[in-house]
Amino acid sequence: MTVTPSIDPARLLEEQLAQASPDLLRELLGTFINTLLSAEADAVCGAEYGTSTPERVNRRNGYRHRDFDTRAGTLDLEIPKLRQGSYFPEWLLERRKRAERALTSVVATCYLLGVSTRRMDKLVASLGITSLSKSQVSEMAKELDAHVEEFRTRSLAEAGPFTFVAADALVLKVREGGRVVPVHALVATGVNGDGHREILGVQVTTSEDGAGWLAFFRDLTARGLCGVRLVTSDAHRGLTAAIAATMAGASWQRCRTHYAANLMSATPKSSWGWVKALLHSIYDQPDAEAVHAQFDRVVDALSEKLPAVADHLDSARDDILAFTVFPKEIWRQIWSNNPNERLNREIRRRTDVVGIFPDRTSVIRLVGAVLAEQHDEWAEGRRYLGLDVLARSQALDTTTTDEEMNEPALQAITA
Repeated sequence: MTVTPSIDPARLLEEQLAQASPDLLRELLGTFINTLLSAEADAVCGAEYGTSTPERVNRRNGYRHRDFDTRAGTLDLEIPKLRQGSYFPEWLLERRKRAERALTSVVATCYLLGVSTRRMDKLVASLGITSLSKSQVSEMAKELDAHVEEFRTRSLAEAGPFTFVAADALVLKVREGGRVVPVHALVATGVNGDGHREILGVQVTTSEDGAGWLAFFRDLTARGLCGVRLVTSDAHRGLTAAIAATMAGASWQRCRTHYAANLMSATPKSSWGWVKALLHSIYDQPDAEAVHAQFDRVVDALSEKLPAVADHLDSARDDILAFTVFPKEIWRQIWSNNPNERLNREIRRRTDVVGIFPDRTSVIRLVGAVLAEQHDEWAEGRRYLGLDVLARSQALDTTTTDEEMNEPALQAITA
């Protein structure tokens, strides 16, 4: 037997308007849902509430109240109880969850945008939701896990070759074993075969050592990373050794911004201004030949007054001038890690709200979700590099030095 709810819309609306409640929408929604629940329970019983008929197969036995968080606020649902068996509206509610899926998505998005779990309660209070604990927010944020895991483990083979790759690490704080310890989020980006930037992967390691970077790059190559011609990063020993050990055929560009800071550490503070000016003059040349010629002139100029600084610069020649092999029009995009630093600032903007993460899984959840969002923006934006310049860069031969480096690189990692 099918029983439909009996509602007098005009009378109901008149009553609600007479109350002049600021939460009219929530009240109307709650009344409508409770009426539907009552009607469905009547259908299960085989007769309307309070009616005696031969068709009745069960009886009502009061209600159990349940708070239901929605985008219109918290509703007080009156779920009918039966004398025999049980009734649960699967079409409306999920077991052991008190929020609608759309609200869960909203909370997860707010978490992703940098709203802390502590402040989320104030946010949802403005929506008419009675309360939302930190644990509830964390549970809702777990909706991101499946998306992040799929993003982190996706195949890279179809999008390649990845001509240019950049790698960097961020230090975050995690609570482990009753202590707050630093962990490192390793992040790599690349330019795919279509000229767009991509987030290649993210992993969390205990320390930024050679073993961590080696495992990270091996995961990338196992997922299909190929065709790499240049990797840009800082001069962390474990990182550079892992690059040489896993990416045969790729040369390494030492980030010019990081190197400038390294060079200043070997320079007397009184000389920082003119040494920086000389260093920048190397990069301001019109072609590769002029860059190398200016480099020699700068080393000669420094040798007279600051021989230690000159030696420091001369020893880094191959590292900081690797970009000169590639076309001039893309030098700004490949000679430093500044594009990745901008990405790091965006990650920091979200993670600084959290402060200390409860575990490593939550680090992967938030950082991975931020990176997945950025990845989508890059995919929909304009090309980072043109197809013509990528083709010319792919045609370059940069294998010699790296093949020679592979053996000592492996020794450095395992040392």
